[in-house]
Amino acid sequence: MEKAVNFKNRSWEVAAILHLPENFAEQNTYAAIICVHPGSSVKEQTAGLYAAELAKAGFVALAFDASFQGESGGEPRFLEDPATRVEDIKCAVDYLTTLSFVDNERIGVLGICAGGGYAANAALTEKRIKVVGTVAAANFARANGERDPLQVLEAVGKQRTAEANGAPAFITNWTPASMEAAQQAGDVEFDMSEAINYYRTPRGEHPRSSNQLRFTSLGAMITFDAFHLADKLLNQPLLIIVGDKVGAFGSYRDGFDLYNKAVSANKQIHVIHGASHYDLYDQPFATSEALSKLIPFYKDQLLAVNLVV
Repeated sequence: MEKAVNFKNRSWEVAAILHLPENFAEQNTYAAIICVHPGSSVKEQTAGLYAAELAKAGFVALAFDASFQGESGGEPRFLEDPATRVEDIKCAVDYLTTLSFVDNERIGVLGICAGGGYAANAALTEKRIKVVGTVAAANFARANGERDPLQVLEAVGKQRTAEANGAPAFITNWTPASMEAAQQAGDVEFDMSEAINYYRTPRGEHPRSSNQLRFTSLGAMITFDAFHLADKLLNQPLLIIVGDKVGAFGSYRDGFDLYNKAVSANKQIHVIHGASHYDLYDQPFATSEALSKLIPFYKDQLLAVNLVV
């Protein structure tokens, strides 16, 4: 069962879907998991897929659109702001604590791709999150491919100056709109090709996953280290899922980086053989194996009599 809901971040509403277990009864109490979508995605895509499966396993699962994107409010549109993305997660925790059927002491988070980086980062300071799971987690500070960060920051500065002086906002694409466009731009690296195949074809496309990114977002994205202080503050139980088909986005590398840094006494990493970054979004052989690890992990941690954190 699904229910459209909203919760507040600052002055705007964040749009979400609450996935409820079969035979849900409001008088009962449930553990809850917040599902955080990748950059450029919306709640109906891979985050919603995982949320639906977690609900089948007995959890309340919440998938939401990031602020400034999808059905959520906030201006300016198409902004990818790491600080606000992390605050979205904390506001999602706030919302869950208002629900009588959610046990406030049994709230976890699951993040996919950039959502995995945001989920881990939120858990550093949000100790109402009792357990953390990531799937193909990506750390934006290291996800810039071949681009020279100094050149990017120079371009961001020039664009901000132009917009401050009346120029229209520069809205770019997260990915080329098609494989033909990628080939013309010479951007046919493995992960980018798979991104196009997921986001820009009937396989995974959604009308509100607009592929639009406010260019000046890169100023914050390029310096955001999601795992900073994980060696001191990330103490929740942690399960990291990665695939071993490695592309330029670096989620395989970032998964091991997070595993090595986290101070969690209970941390695990699971490698799905033959799976790429985007296989973990929706391909049954990859998602079913990921869920076969995630669901018991969440049950062990969130349904245990005594919580570690």
